[in-house]
Amino acid sequence: MYPSGEALRNAVAKGDFTNQTSGQAPGYVQANLAILPKEWAWDFLLFAQRNPKPCPILEVGDVGSFLTKTIAKDANIKTMIPKYRVYLHGKLVDEPTNLEKYWQDDFVYFLIGCSFSFEQALISAGLEIRHITEGCNVPMYVTNIMCQSAGKFQASPMVVSMRPFKAQAAIKAIEVTSDYPRVHGSPVHIGDPSLIGIADLNQPDFGDAVTVNDNEIPVFWACGVTPQKAALVSKPPIMITHAPGYMFVSDISNTALK
Repeated sequence: MYPSGEALRNAVAKGDFTNQTSGQAPGYVQANLAILPKEWAWDFLLFAQRNPKPCPILEVGDVGSFLTKTIAKDANIKTMIPKYRVYLHGKLVDEPTNLEKYWQDDFVYFLIGCSFSFEQALISAGLEIRHITEGCNVPMYVTNIMCQSAGKFQASPMVVSMRPFKAQAAIKAIEVTSDYPRVHGSPVHIGDPSLIGIADLNQPDFGDAVTVNDNEIPVFWACGVTPQKAALVSKPPIMITHAPGYMFVSDISNTALK
């Protein structure tokens, strides 16, 4: 386990760390990534503003800049995420480990709050995080909850992450995560997954299935993978994101966002 965001990012840049980042650099804010050409950037910012639960913005880069300023100092957005996704006209075409061959001078990056950032608070409250216990990626699902459209970005489905808890623990999880609106905050749904369009918890659209015991309730949070669904629906000429679960890890503490 890497002790800080900087240590993890440096390992990623050197190729020494290539895994998903849940549980890494405990206490440091993790972030989703979206990169778009300038022509699409304003509409994406508007999309995020209209859909703050799945897309809480933590930082926006200057046009052409690939060095972060706010949540980490001078971190290279092209090399410090373990795995990226490249979408061309709404189709996933590559999952590179760096963006050197894709970078454009008109790109604008967005760093978006991630639910991994409130997991340490849940653990500190005595709650088990099942995907961490089982050593896998958090399960993520496409729902029938629709995001509002914005400019070129059409209405598209919200993606959620799921963590199972017993009833009393679920109440505690709601209380804890409500204090973190910049990393998705409180859940968007609790209980029956079919009510939000999820047919089978054992078949996540992203990430890995986890054990949900008979006495547990699935709890669903808005997820920063939502922009990837927006890319599939609205088909920008190019959109680059993180691979689900492979996050940018910052230098600011989770408590700073409480």
